[in-house]
Amino acid sequence: MAAALRIAVQAGPFDMAREAAAARAGRSDVGAVVTFTGVCRDEGRTLAALELEHYPGMAEAELTRIAEEAAARWSITAATIIHRFGRIAPGEDIVLVVTASPHRAAALEAASFLMDYLKTRAPFWKKEHPHSGEGGWVAAKGSDDEAAEKWK
Repeated sequence: MAAALRIAVQAGPFDMAREAAAARAGRSDVGAVVTFTGVCRDEGRTLAALELEHYPGMAEAELTRIAEEAAARWSITAATIIHRFGRIAPGEDIVLVVTASPHRAAALEAASFLMDYLKTRAPFWKKEHPHSGEGGWVAAKGSDDEAAEKWK
């Protein structure tokens, strides 16, 4: 049976527990569910908000391609990617990745792969809005590219 893939790009929050339960619902072969939630952090209490932009349609298509690649590489039964856009305050969730598999190693590796590829291939752009009013676009990090390299 092919892995169930769920992709969503949305402005509002998501329910991690509901999404994790859905990833294993109706499946007796699931032995592991891995969740990763990326949270907007406020380094030094200077950030008022983070603004995320994307290209509608293009973002969902790329997230689908990334999830399909994970399903082809690992024996997973489900993969969920939910990525928020818009203005997000420190402490709010930005992204959710859920993977389910008969075995923990596949679920863990697939989740790690998905996050590494989301950071480098997903068409999202971040703009910082500090309390000072002086903000700007967040540059890509070389460490994210290095993390993604291990999957090639």
